[in-house]
Amino acid sequence: MPGLYRGRPAVLGPGVFFVERGDGPGGASRYATAMKRYQFDQFGLEHLRLVEVDPPVPGAGEVLIEVRAASLNYRDLLVIGGGYNSKLPLPATPLSDAAGTVVATGPGATRFRAGDAVVTHFVADWGGGPFRSEYLATTLGTPGAGMAAEQVVVPERALLPMPAMYEFGEAATLPIAALTAWSALVTEGELLAGQTVLTLGTGGVSIFAVQLASALGARVLITSSSDGKLKRVAHLGADVGINYVTHPRWSREVLSATDGVGVDLVVENGGIGTLAESLRCTRAGGRIAMLGALTGLQGEADIAAVLMKRIRIAGVLVDSRAAFEDLLAFLADRSIRPVIGAEYGFDELPEALRMMQSGHHFGKIILRNSEQVSK
Repeated sequence: MPGLYRGRPAVLGPGVFFVERGDGPGGASRYATAMKRYQFDQFGLEHLRLVEVDPPVPGAGEVLIEVRAASLNYRDLLVIGGGYNSKLPLPATPLSDAAGTVVATGPGATRFRAGDAVVTHFVADWGGGPFRSEYLATTLGTPGAGMAAEQVVVPERALLPMPAMYEFGEAATLPIAALTAWSALVTEGELLAGQTVLTLGTGGVSIFAVQLASALGARVLITSSSDGKLKRVAHLGADVGINYVTHPRWSREVLSATDGVGVDLVVENGGIGTLAESLRCTRAGGRIAMLGALTGLQGEADIAAVLMKRIRIAGVLVDSRAAFEDLLAFLADRSIRPVIGAEYGFDELPEALRMMQSGHHFGKIILRNSEQVSK
């Protein structure tokens, strides 16, 4: 009888059990009878728990995926800590970036079939065109579905085909970090070959910014607190590395490296604490892509340089699905591979988040639904 569970259970991934059932919407033949996911019912990393819950089932226009790998972003720490949305309904499941395989599709979902490899798109409803405020209600990892789970149901518009050149861990690094770097450099930064770009730190977005800007033909400068990290990033395409601990007024080093002119574009992910230095080392008529707040969201800023040098500051909230498609084509054309700095197993999410919190990582931190990981 269609819809009735039948057959022997099978295991697919840690803690996920399936039973055979009759064909359902989208040709689905296997649904989980139990699954695990992370959730927090109070703000704070200490409240993040791995729980067993009822399996999700896709509704109209939705797709059920098995999460094979997820990647971490600084946003995840803010979400869990309450700094992103203090009114977030709880309990909630974190993480927004993942790659996996389609298990089943709901009625009307026609873009994917069971077995397809897919990658998530962070702002689900932003297909293309100008950004609109209502899109904020469709971001994954709250208020939309969180990827820190063995299986997740998402709208089919929140998925793209996973590039064949990547494995799941690599693909999981792309939705926020790579697309944010692309938006900062291309969509908002309008970077041209021969121009000069500065990016701050050696986290996921900055490393992608180095790789992409170099491939676009730009001269790349980067800051870090570690000489060792600066040596590593030089092999990825950075032309000038500046230690901001050794040089607290690092804008002077940037100006020195650009003959006093300044850079055409700053990929500014530091926030209010680094904005003043970024303004000092941006050339007249230059651009600042403002995309992060590692040093805070609020504080005083001297806007004299913005006015006197006609600097354009553009806010960056990732980008559209159309831009994501352009990015994937560029990555494939230039054979650019993501830099994964650390890998953790599914049951090690709190440890992985503490690693990100420490700031000691280089590139992206990923979480795999597999026991074979390397720190």
